[in-house]
Amino acid sequence: MVDSSPVVLVISTDPRASHRANEAMRIGLGIVAGENAVTFVLLGPGTHLLDEDTDELVDGDDIARFRANLKALGVPFHVDADAIPAHATWNADAHPVVPVSRDEAAGLVRSARRVLVF
Repeated sequence: MVDSSPVVLVISTDPRASHRANEAMRIGLGIVAGENAVTFVLLGPGTHLLDEDTDELVDGDDIARFRANLKALGVPFHVDADAIPAHATWNADAHPVVPVSRDEAAGLVRSARRVLVF
């Protein structure tokens, strides 16, 4: 029997300061390409992966490309509702976003087949 539970990818690393957030997106995209269900969860500074100005992000060009691929595939980001920036340029590409509380994010992790944390 095939387990239909998703792989949950939790990204809380700040993409403005570390390449790890970019690597997390790259790995997640690879898992999606392997026809696996993947739930992306952005917590805290990880929400900056959806900032409009990718020049401020480490590996910003790659991040923009990975975001576009995930958007084309219809993969939403589950985003920590308390960490969503208030400025209008956040998520300017209108990527599908599902605001979640920390408790809801923990529930996604509990229901996962596998969890990757960055």
